[in-house]
Amino acid sequence: MTTMTENASGLREFKMPDVGEGLTEAEILKWYVQPGDTVTDGQVVCEVETAKAAVELPIPYDGVVRELHFPEGTTVDVGQVIIAVDVAGGSAPTEETPAAVETPVAEAPASTPQAPVAEEPKPEGRTPVLVGYGVSEASTKRRPRKGAEVPAQQPETFPAVAAIQGELNGHGSVAVGQRPLAKPPVRKLAKDLGVDLATITPSGPDGIITREDVHAAVAPAPAPERPVVPAVTASPVPAQAQAPAPVVTYDTARETRIPIKGVRKATAAAMIGSAFTAPHVTEFVTVDVTRTMKLVEELKQDKEMQGLRVNPLLLIAKALLVAIKRNPDVNASWDEAAQEIVLKHYVNLGIAAATPRGLIVPNIKDAHTKTLPQLAGALGELVATAREGKTSPAAMQGGTVTITNVGVFGVDTGTPILNPGESAILAIGAIKLQPWVHKGKVKPRQVTTLALSFDHRLVDGELGSKVLADVAAILEQPKRLITWA
Repeated sequence: MTTMTENASGLREFKMPDVGEGLTEAEILKWYVQPGDTVTDGQVVCEVETAKAAVELPIPYDGVVRELHFPEGTTVDVGQVIIAVDVAGGSAPTEETPAAVETPVAEAPASTPQAPVAEEPKPEGRTPVLVGYGVSEASTKRRPRKGAEVPAQQPETFPAVAAIQGELNGHGSVAVGQRPLAKPPVRKLAKDLGVDLATITPSGPDGIITREDVHAAVAPAPAPERPVVPAVTASPVPAQAQAPAPVVTYDTARETRIPIKGVRKATAAAMIGSAFTAPHVTEFVTVDVTRTMKLVEELKQDKEMQGLRVNPLLLIAKALLVAIKRNPDVNASWDEAAQEIVLKHYVNLGIAAATPRGLIVPNIKDAHTKTLPQLAGALGELVATAREGKTSPAAMQGGTVTITNVGVFGVDTGTPILNPGESAILAIGAIKLQPWVHKGKVKPRQVTTLALSFDHRLVDGELGSKVLADVAAILEQPKRLITWA
């Protein structure tokens, strides 16, 4: 998809790109430039949040910022123009006085082109875009019907009011042969609800149909007052007008409503899809990890590990990788369309990370090939990037198995839900001193509980048990990292 257009005056428009795979919208988190600023090719102009991550967008040319089409906090469809840049090097435009744009169209001959009109700030409404095809030249300027006069002060970037009115019939709906104006999400909503957009009276700016218009079209209309026909054995019943539907109210002083969008919205949809698609089975094991904790302390002093992130998660991740090597059939996915099980000969190890924007699961590519220092470096980079909100969409795609560390919150264990498309997820509980029988005596030992959830279509009870038992055995006797590797 192209992300920029240029007109004859040298004004280039940069469109919201698809920064992931198949994403349809993104929220503008922060603008780094303002109208009048000079920008250069490759300069980051804004930060946006998609359903997968926060991403910085660079501008692909040099020039002066003319206009920011959307404020911070606005969700913009892919393909919408978000910033205009004058590549000719002009300064930011100044607003013309009302007198400069009040010349009636009727005073100019029909064949004489109208003088350029100063652009006005765009309203909140957005020009509808067909996702996947970008914005065509016709989508930003509609040709008026014959005989319709267009006011000279109408900005060129929006459909003329007269043109919109000309396309509406006497009932306020779109005339036959004209395509209703609506954004792709609104079109999908109308399709799901079985509503014909051509029958809806638009309430949005410039005749754009909104979500509220679609919902209003399917809302039950109040029943007209009419007499009730009595049954043969019943007495006549007086007619009554249908009571109006109660207005839903919220206690704003005691409740806060948070829009579901971005990463949290995508996570919710993915978890619902996973929970009701893959048959989950979860197994548990409690294990003495005292020796593993001692090894962690020793590795922190090792000069080969200096400057690297060394913690129990590192050794647990390595233990899981060794267990997968011993039981490779657990590393697979289910292809519903082809009715095949796809065995993966690589491990992209996902690490669930809690961020201010919600839970994300970036993964370490080809984790099975990494040495312990390399794995430690990759884990440190993954966690740091996630905390800064800079995880790229590519880093969250293609995972095969995942680890989630709920122990950092003091939780003993849980029943994790599979990351969509993966075969297993390992939950690590809190590691704490507990009374434990060691060498025939009860002693305080470092103990934790592990939980392994797996897709029972791919992994049967025996295979799942072997993987979990291998992880536990390595953590109990970490020297197995050498003997089993």
